[in-house]
Amino acid sequence: MGASSGMLDTARAQYHLRQMFVFLNMFPLNQPEVMIAYAEEKFDEEGNLKDQITIQKIRELLETLTKWTKCRHKVETLT
Repeated sequence: MGASSGMLDTARAQYHLRQMFVFLNMFPLNQPEVMIAYAEEKFDEEGNLKDQITIQKIRELLETLTKWTKCRHKVETLT
């Protein structure tokens, strides 16, 4: 998940992180991708996220992360 003031900055950063994960033999959560472009438009003056589409994408990411973590835990418990 990332946010940027432009359109593609967070996409570039996430791509680079994925390259590092391969080198380090890490297991990232690949989907759903959350890339918040023009982030300054998505938050209110107090820093609260106000964009409903972004809120839903983050919710989906957290739900998927929870499921993925439970699956990884089961696999590691078996070994």
